[in-house]
Amino acid sequence: MKNLAIARRYAKALLLIGKEDGQIDNYRQELDAFSALIEGEGALEQAINNPLYNADERKKVLASVIEKLALSAVMKSFLTLLFDKGRFAYLSSINEFYQKLADELKGIARASLVSATELSSETVDKIRATLSDKTGKDIILEVEQDPGLIGGIVTRIGDLVLDGSIKTQLLNMRESLKRGEGV
Repeated sequence: MKNLAIARRYAKALLLIGKEDGQIDNYRQELDAFSALIEGEGALEQAINNPLYNADERKKVLASVIEKLALSAVMKSFLTLLFDKGRFAYLSSINEFYQKLADELKGIARASLVSATELSSETVDKIRATLSDKTGKDIILEVEQDPGLIGGIVTRIGDLVLDGSIKTQLLNMRESLKRGEGV
């Protein structure tokens, strides 16, 4: 829990800087790309995070990567601060929080839609529009298929889950019958 609080604090700080200088989207792209690079390259992550290596050498590796990517001055300072404060290991979590906070600021909500069968683009657009109307936010919808649902759809927006799958309805019916309730 403490780790999440730390990540949220750093993400909020970067977002405030982005609000002040109007670079929220630029920082979003830079942070996301840098985080993906670190996550994708295990050896690079080890070279920067592993305390068995000399701290000065690890910082030089970080500085070298930052220079090669030609990041903004604020992002360079931010990443260096994370390293100096011993918080670089939280980079992935900080990125996730920053993405969420930036979305909230722009009135965007991310949702997932899982269906038993492939949905037409027209149906997906109708669902997106309905979710947008209900939430009052622009919806970025990630669509997946899961034949295990048997039929129907499951939609997730943040912590809210709208489960209209036949699988869940059958499981609920089974539980009702076990409890002796009429269906």
